[in-house]
Amino acid sequence: MGKKILCVGLVCLDIISVVDKYPEEDTDTRCLSQRWQRGGNASNSCTILAQLGAPCAFMGSLATGHMANSFALDNFKLYNIDISHVITRSECSFPASVVIGNKTNGSRTILHSNSNLPDVTAQDFQKVDLSQYKWIHWEGRNAAEQVKMIQIVEEYNQTLQADQKITISVEIEKTREDLHQLFAHGDIVFVSKDLAQHFGFDSAPETLKGLYSRVRNGAYLICAWAEKGADAMGPDGVVIHSDAFPPDTIVDTLGAGDTFNASVIYALSTGKTMQEALTFGCQIAGRKCGVQGFDGFI
Repeated sequence: MGKKILCVGLVCLDIISVVDKYPEEDTDTRCLSQRWQRGGNASNSCTILAQLGAPCAFMGSLATGHMANSFALDNFKLYNIDISHVITRSECSFPASVVIGNKTNGSRTILHSNSNLPDVTAQDFQKVDLSQYKWIHWEGRNAAEQVKMIQIVEEYNQTLQADQKITISVEIEKTREDLHQLFAHGDIVFVSKDLAQHFGFDSAPETLKGLYSRVRNGAYLICAWAEKGADAMGPDGVVIHSDAFPPDTIVDTLGAGDTFNASVIYALSTGKTMQEALTFGCQIAGRKCGVQGFDGFI
């Protein structure tokens, strides 16, 4: 087995209820179906990486109890995802998201329950054997601690030859200002459509041109824009684009962004060009939107 890809971030429980249409206020709506699914951006990206055939590991906090021990951990093991870096926190509750899936158009509405579960820290991260990894991806959360973690990797990289260095990627999805410090700390920086619109941008190319000055020298900035595909820009200032690849019928968009990120990371980690990686990411994300959950589309 070659070196692994490590994803650092959230694992939570998604409780997904599928309805004919989004419920109106003060109505009683029957669910067409309901299921539990392991969620969280970094957790979902591990699921995709594992299905693509990449050896991968997850690092995050996990509460004790049935949902964590008998569901989340077992599900990680089902996909052969390395969970040796999971930090168990006692006397904490496991975070959960209630997801309402609209059967009519495949959209999803998420209500996330923020628990008292603390994120992993730089002190936790110091215990990681970095020699196992070729790529480490951070889902932007406790940014100040995550910057310290990245600096640990950067110091380690200084001891390595160029072709042996660990690639660092970060995802900035939420609009919280404290996350903006992560722009300057990734070889690959993923920004969400929500964040782009928060900055006042109306398209992915506009976002890249407006935000590229925030990333470090030589980095790539990537922005996916749902049905309009995805764009990337590197140090040469050229915008690279891939169209979207929507399925014939949109079934489930939950985790499409995590699928895109993981697929781009996988492609780049196997030596593909940025153009090839963007296209692959859009293709796999499109396939995911055509199925329920994460199984059976790769």
